[in-house]
Amino acid sequence: MNDIHLGALFTALIALVLLSAFFSSSETALISLNRYRLRHLAKRGHGGAIRAQKLLEKPDQLLGLILFGNTFANILVSSLATLIGLRLFGDSGIAIATGALTLILLIFGEVAPKTAAATAPEPIAWPAAYIYTFIMPFVSPLVQLISLLANGLLKLLGFNTQKQRSHGLTAAELQTLVRESSPHLPEQNVNLLLSVLELEQAQVEDIMIPRSEISGIDLDEPWDNVLAQLKSAKYSRMPVFNGSIENTIGVINVRRLFGPLMDNTLTLSKLKRLLREPYYVPEGTALTTQLLNFQTENRRSALVVDEYGDVQGLVTLEDILEEIVGDFTTSPLPDNNDIIAEEDGSFILRGNMPIREINRELAIDLPTTDASTLNGLIIEELETLPTQGARITVANVQIDVLGVQNHAVDTARLTFIEFGNESNTKSQTHGAG
Repeated sequence: MNDIHLGALFTALIALVLLSAFFSSSETALISLNRYRLRHLAKRGHGGAIRAQKLLEKPDQLLGLILFGNTFANILVSSLATLIGLRLFGDSGIAIATGALTLILLIFGEVAPKTAAATAPEPIAWPAAYIYTFIMPFVSPLVQLISLLANGLLKLLGFNTQKQRSHGLTAAELQTLVRESSPHLPEQNVNLLLSVLELEQAQVEDIMIPRSEISGIDLDEPWDNVLAQLKSAKYSRMPVFNGSIENTIGVINVRRLFGPLMDNTLTLSKLKRLLREPYYVPEGTALTTQLLNFQTENRRSALVVDEYGDVQGLVTLEDILEEIVGDFTTSPLPDNNDIIAEEDGSFILRGNMPIREINRELAIDLPTTDASTLNGLIIEELETLPTQGARITVANVQIDVLGVQNHAVDTARLTFIEFGNESNTKSQTHGAG
């Protein structure tokens, strides 16, 4: 070794440090790859992505190869640095070489390459995947032996090396992923994706039209009244019943009645022949499930029933779609019958308005766990029937009852309060009205 020129030794030393940097950076780059982007690129035929995906399917062999190469390079670097130190400085050169080598390997062989790889993994991972795919068959027996010994040790320590790590995401994790990707996606698309993910958290009772507001055709009414109601119908599909919504006998598509209504040939028997059997769903059905049920059953509306079979409301396909894309028709707040903006910053709302709709329109977070409407929330907080003047404070929002009708909140005023001043108060004031 003493006959080897110092220039050659330094050249070999630099090459080995670069080799160590390659192994260190490629390890970090391959491990840091975004698995979903990796699969996407592999499906599109990206050569580097295809090879990287195959390598990562057997992480023990990949890490065995990388660590074997890195360890081998570092040992040779140490030997060469010691030889160079002895040639230049004698016995004291060993200490000098050790100190210098530690600093060089730490900066140029570990920290700098791994930081660069973590910052931009793909430019390093793709070439490395080609190189490792080429090298792997030649060193496979040795790598498998190393993996066998390492896995055996891990098994003794209680680790299950055969268990495949799942890269699936929960709904909450997907929401986080979508929010973090928002700089790369149009805002409308982000909101749409988040609405779809949040759909499974809601049930049909959260968005249904309450029983008291269902528009239907009562066949117990005089026939002239029935005809007038059909001619002025605001909805394309309406339930038809005898006396009460509980006695629904079918659902009518009003558009199929345009001809008979125009030429005055519609009769009760013809109306009944055009009825479609009513469709009932439990009030606890998740919106995602009901959306699929509408598609499977080829229906656009359903009557919502409780555990006793009593009708509680009506849910339509449009109601669910509006949870995803928002209202199909919008109007400024002052012209909205459900929400009226006041000059002092407060809002006047109807008591039967769904809380989810209030939260969406006003960008607030009223609780929806125990109640689905504003009236239900007020009663839940008061723990008694509301009266005019009653007040509650929840989620930094003050709600004052303005009007009561049939023991339910008719209208209420919603006022935002400053964060930190919420007192979680509830009071009942019995007014004269």
